[in-house]
Amino acid sequence: MSGTETAFNDVALRPRLSFSYLQRTIRMGFRSLWTHRLRSLLTVLGIVFGVASVIAMLAVGEGASYEAQEQIRRLGSNNIILRSLKPPEEDKVSTTRSFVVEYGLTYADIERIRATIPGVQVIVPARIKRDYVWRIARRVDCDILGTVPWYAELHDVTMQQGRYFTTSEMKRSLNVCVLDSAMAYELFPLDPAVGGSVRVGREYYRVIGVMKPETRQADEAAAQGGSNGGSTSASYQMYIPLTAAKNRFGETLLKRRSGSIEAEKVELHQATVRVSRQEDVVETAAIIADLLDRVRKKKDYEIVVPLELLRQAERTKQIFNVVLGSIAAISLLVGGIGIMNIMLATVTERTREIGIRRALGAKRHDIVVQFLIETVILSCSGGLVGVVLGVSVPLLIERFANMVTIITPWSPPLAFSISALVGTVFGIYPAVRAARMDPVEALRHE
Repeated sequence: MSGTETAFNDVALRPRLSFSYLQRTIRMGFRSLWTHRLRSLLTVLGIVFGVASVIAMLAVGEGASYEAQEQIRRLGSNNIILRSLKPPEEDKVSTTRSFVVEYGLTYADIERIRATIPGVQVIVPARIKRDYVWRIARRVDCDILGTVPWYAELHDVTMQQGRYFTTSEMKRSLNVCVLDSAMAYELFPLDPAVGGSVRVGREYYRVIGVMKPETRQADEAAAQGGSNGGSTSASYQMYIPLTAAKNRFGETLLKRRSGSIEAEKVELHQATVRVSRQEDVVETAAIIADLLDRVRKKKDYEIVVPLELLRQAERTKQIFNVVLGSIAAISLLVGGIGIMNIMLATVTERTREIGIRRALGAKRHDIVVQFLIETVILSCSGGLVGVVLGVSVPLLIERFANMVTIITPWSPPLAFSISALVGTVFGIYPAVRAARMDPVEALRHE
């Protein structure tokens, strides 16, 4: 009797599902798969890439969602942002003449909101001017934001260097400024920015602080929208006292275009209203919209509610995760089909072996267990490799693509569990088919 037949006989005579029985069956499964190792390797690739794609795609989606939600959170869930908008009909400017276009929020609107709407804690007005900022021979095109000292507290501004300007500096209309980190690096590549000076037009401003990068990203999102003030894609931002902005730039801002000069008169490009209770934010925003609609002749403003944006971002995240998970699940399904296909071919190849086992006393149950164990070994091996690859890919993306990726604690075990389940489910049919073979016919198979 050969060594293989002796092993089959030993397994057949063991008590069913004992530890020693399972140990020997698993050993036989590994031996069988190792005999056809190249085929086994190619079979598990589908599972490997399926598991890796589940983890990696969920990590990328989670990171993108986290960045979007963090930017919205920095705007403040208790805040309501009002922005001046140029009405569409005002955009049609003649190329041969100049005139003044007047639109947007006014100080009277802000005082009216403060006086008539309960629950409003604080209001932060802001004026925005797009201009060149110089430091010796270096120049950047940026949004200059004239605002108030409590802007920093309301928008959760954190400083990388120095400080924000004070109420005293605003009352005295001092030429002081705070730069975002990217702008500070561009203008002061070798020297400390704090303590240095920058020039706008003929006026010089002393740099007293530099913001952290993440703060700048949130404020850039807040600054977008004012058609004359905010550019829709600000590269750099500079903050100065609101009184200094009014005194240096005036109420009328000039915009030079090819063949014409357009003058725009806007008192405020933006205002942030903080509501005392979060549950009153949406209702207060509706009241503000109704108030402004009654006192303004044209729709030259917009209202942004970060709380609503945050809720929408959370809903979008759920949909995004479902879509990404479905795409990755298809990869696992394809891997499972590959396992079923190869196991069916294996059953055909090993027909005589199955007949020998049945002749030596093995029951159908033993045949089912043998082939199921082999499919589980394939799927679990692919799952483990896929988990390692799936965890590595987001880390590489974060390192080389400078994107935030978040590997949730549940995604690796979930992906591995699905791979094991896929292997088991797709291995049942080949195993049952092998167990149902007629022993006599199987022994005659060549």
